[in-house]
Amino acid sequence: MSTQILSTLPPKISVVIPLLNEADNLQELYSQLKAALEPIKKSYQIIFVDDGSIDSGFEILRQISLSDPSIQVIRFRRNFGQTAAMSAGFDHAEGEVIIPLDADLQNDPSDIGRLLEKLEEGYDIVSGWRAKRKDGFVLRRLPSILANWLIVTMTGVKLHDFGCTLKAYRREVIENINLYGELHRFIPVLGRQIGAKITEIKVTHHPRTKGQSKYGISRTIRVILDLIMIKFLMSYATRPIQSFGLIGLLSFLVGFVICGYLSIGKLFFPAGVSQGWLSYLFSQTSLVERLPMLVLGVLLLLTGIQLISVGLISELVIRTYYESQNKPIYVIKEILKFEDSE
Repeated sequence: MSTQILSTLPPKISVVIPLLNEADNLQELYSQLKAALEPIKKSYQIIFVDDGSIDSGFEILRQISLSDPSIQVIRFRRNFGQTAAMSAGFDHAEGEVIIPLDADLQNDPSDIGRLLEKLEEGYDIVSGWRAKRKDGFVLRRLPSILANWLIVTMTGVKLHDFGCTLKAYRREVIENINLYGELHRFIPVLGRQIGAKITEIKVTHHPRTKGQSKYGISRTIRVILDLIMIKFLMSYATRPIQSFGLIGLLSFLVGFVICGYLSIGKLFFPAGVSQGWLSYLFSQTSLVERLPMLVLGVLLLLTGIQLISVGLISELVIRTYYESQNKPIYVIKEILKFEDSE
């Protein structure tokens, strides 16, 4: 009876593992996780999120789930990306602390205990820092260094390694963050927006020995694009009219001045003047010679009107976003739990 009561209590720790075609690593990862979590003496669950794998990984996870009630397996119908997989794991996590972890065995599960100890010092987010990263320099470490520098510069959140998946989050922080695109690496930034207390610790990093990396140089471009969006969200998420509207208003005013300048010259000085503030432009009476300035003025007027309109539309979209119900960014095919297996 006591075992049944304990099993119905929510776990203290939820480990979320997004994966794609990592069949060769799953058994060893499972063993390492159990060896790292058992000494902590806190209840836990391990959530594997299969992001549309086409190898035998799901069958391996199915067999593991048959004998371990702490295991939960979520399988997507297709590949939705790491952010969506991590979001699905967060949505189904029941623990007070949520810890994401890569399935490639480069993160070390033995660091989980250290993350939890640091979290208990009063922090809301503890980020892993791969100080001695075991990856190639040109394709992996150099783009990461540049991306981390950009993120720190633009957001002011001073961490060394935003790309390290191994982190510890308090549940109340994750519940207030919605993930889209490639935003999983920006969770500390989004957490800072809601007042989370953040720190980092150095974690162990191993070279990949099995399977193939899913990351390439192209990811740096996506990081930059997401960073621009994050910067906008941090500054103008709830007031986009102040961003688009300000630029649009400046453009409109400059265009208005140019067009007004041309109109006054045409109406009151049709033959041009030899002296005065209009002499430079209207000493030449040919329409062709004045056409570039006219086109510029009209273009700036139209651009200003368009940007102000975009700002107003964005205000409507933002209000709809905050007032509507959240919609998941993934589609689940099936969920395996211990009781389902029985």
